Amino acid sequence: MSAAPAPGPGRIVREAPAKLNLTLAVIRRRADGYHALHSVMVPLKLADTISVSIVEASSPPGDTLALSGLHLPNTGDNLVLRAIAMARAAVAQTWPGAPAVPPPLAAELVKLVPVAAGLGGGSSDAASAVDAALEAWDATLSIERAMAVAAALGSDVPFFLAGGAARISGRGEFVDPLPDLKGRQPAVLLVTPRVALSTREVFQAFSLGARPLRTEAAQEISEQLAADMTAGLRGADLLERAADLASSNDLLAASVSVVPTLLPFRRALARLLALPVGQSGSGPTCWTLYPSLAAARKAARVVEAAVANGSLPEIGHGSPFVAATTILCRRAASASEASERPSAGADSTAGSARGRKHGHLVPNGGHNVVASVGESVEQDGR
Repeated sequence: MSAAPAPGPGRIVREAPAKLNLTLAVIRRRADGYHALHSVMVPLKLADTISVSIVEASSPPGDTLALSGLHLPNTGDNLVLRAIAMARAAVAQTWPGAPAVPPPLAAELVKLVPVAAGLGGGSSDAASAVDAALEAWDATLSIERAMAVAAALGSDVPFFLAGGAARISGRGEFVDPLPDLKGRQPAVLLVTPRVALSTREVFQAFSLGARPLRTEAAQEISEQLAADMTAGLRGADLLERAADLASSNDLLAASVSVVPTLLPFRRALARLLALPVGQSGSGPTCWTLYPSLAAARKAARVVEAAVANGSLPEIGHGSPFVAATTILCRRAASASEASERPSAGADSTAGSARGRKHGHLVPNGGHNVVASVGESVEQDGR
């Protein structure tokens, strides 16, 4: 495991948490080709780390990206580099150094979240990269503009600007923050088979008929969960709903249609753990809820032993990724940040004074996306 970059002079460091779909309902196919969704998503403590610093004048021009941790192709199409480029374009006319273009950045990504796993790792990296770039340039974006940039980067990216649990709708661009679960946050065991599973192929399989028998069940459970979290759901109560939540992903059948070996793997995992096993997003990551991190870590050792002795089938290329983590609470604002929060109705635009920002919406982040606390961050980025 690679160490996270340490903060230093001029270096901005951000955590980029994984996400978990507690529910995922596919409502319909939209006119633009995307699917309308309803999902309750939560961030996890399992996270990548992004750091950026301004490139000195003597360095070669252009943004750069250094990678470590889990394997990820180092190409110019990486979402981190795309996010920095889009952030630069969004603030080019308004940042303190205008009309000069914001300078190039040297970025570093420590990758601990599996890619193409249904955990939103790349999307989280992009959201944190936007925020870190803004901090490096001493620039700000209104929440509306930031959400438009996020939506253009990918359907899951807007969620990570909310900084906590949220109800997701549209194709992912509509984000309604939800309160944290009350009491102790449940722990989560993640088991990700080493199989290639394209989100696009999964949705295509869904469109071709690989769907649940009861088409409205996931939406009903998803809407009820969002309502109950709004009213103040306890973590212990979420654990009692594990069986319903594990079945409330409309892409379960579609993912199996694309990778048939996922079904026996998921069934074997459920037998091994004697608990409901769900799927995050389009998969292939399987998840199980536990009352404590210690219990999740014990289960992780059970899974690793079962893989080693062959009682849990190994699919794909190598042993599955196994991790125990917990649901991440929304970042608590400091006293100084609380004193700077705008009152209801305050103007929250890119030109607002820095003293009117609440702190920003990416976990462990800075102060560069301007919005009031609890504000619905809905922006159609199409």
